[in-house]
Amino acid sequence: MHIRLINPNTTAAMTATIRQAAEQLAAPSTTVSATQPDAGPVSIESHFDEAVSAVGVAEEVLKGEREGNIDAYVVACFGDPGLLAARELTRAPVIGIAEAAFHMATLISTRFSIVTTLGRTGIIAEHLLEQYGFSHHCRRIRAAEIPVLDLEDHPDAAFSRIVQECCRARDEDGIGAIVLGCGGMANLTHAISHEVGLPVVEGVSAALKLAESLVGLGLHTSKFGDLDYPRPKPYTGKFADFSNLTLPPTR
Repeated sequence: MHIRLINPNTTAAMTATIRQAAEQLAAPSTTVSATQPDAGPVSIESHFDEAVSAVGVAEEVLKGEREGNIDAYVVACFGDPGLLAARELTRAPVIGIAEAAFHMATLISTRFSIVTTLGRTGIIAEHLLEQYGFSHHCRRIRAAEIPVLDLEDHPDAAFSRIVQECCRARDEDGIGAIVLGCGGMANLTHAISHEVGLPVVEGVSAALKLAESLVGLGLHTSKFGDLDYPRPKPYTGKFADFSNLTLPPTR
């Protein structure tokens, strides 16, 4: 099977980190590829960043559909930007890394905490917990207060801050697992778990394995109801290329 990872930001180094982390865990029969939008924010740290990046996610799914050989997609940003819109554009499973991480964490622990980058992105994660129905499982959302790009530009200092917050979560929150709240942390799972001594769930790997499972089970995105393909219509201005989208049959 072929799983396409979509990094919704435009930082190529982070796309490479995400791909490498996924390749290490993919099944031998799974091909992993990774891509990113041609335009958009270099990191995603706000609602505005997410809104802009969601268009790029949709464009990357459409590119994948034109290639015709993608079995599943992973939206590799913890805000899951554009997730439902992406699901409308394909029959292939589309997995967001936050939703995947929450599911996985509840399978190994009754309570978890999230350690993310900035406090404001923690608020976005709180919205997702409520939306997905996991609020009662999450004890606390903690922020290391590091910009996302510090994961690439200052990796040692960023790692130290993340481990500090994970240790506080372990000691203070009464939890059994930690969820890492950023796709850029994809390569840190084992090192953090070793330092902290708790199971650590990271969304890119969780989404990859869920995608493999859905494809293996022969399950696809339902085209009955709100996730059916968008109705063709004219789009204007910079979105004119979305006009009258030609997508596969709905049934």
